[in-house]
Amino acid sequence: MKLTTKSRYGTRLMLDMAEHYNQGPIRLGDIAKRQDISAKYLEQIIIPLKKAHYVASVRGPKGGHILAKPPEEISVGEIVALLEQGTSLVECSEHAEVCGRSATCPTRHLWREAAQAMFEKLRSITLADLVRMEKTRPSSQEA
Repeated sequence: MKLTTKSRYGTRLMLDMAEHYNQGPIRLGDIAKRQDISAKYLEQIIIPLKKAHYVASVRGPKGGHILAKPPEEISVGEIVALLEQGTSLVECSEHAEVCGRSATCPTRHLWREAAQAMFEKLRSITLADLVRMEKTRPSSQEA
């Protein structure tokens, strides 16, 4: 399975916000520069994150965006599931009616189990975990 740029960039957006947690609101333009992602694309990605109450907006001259929950309370699995609009690898694993073979297809259960395993792993990793991993990882200059 390939994750869409929406969930990959959305995870990077949220990780950037977690790295700057408790430093006040962050402008999307600043995140866009640090992450080398179009600010226009980040504007699209942040909409569902705000609707799901993972991100809050602050208006005004010192406004921007902040995490609505501590990084310890947001898992990568939650972000990916939201931005991928579900946790299935194939549509028939959740919606049998899309395929005439669903009732007898032996691979349908395989795809469901694979998706469950993947999202179980992603749900076990929080933004705070990623921040810690980033801080302990050797920099590219040291390697």
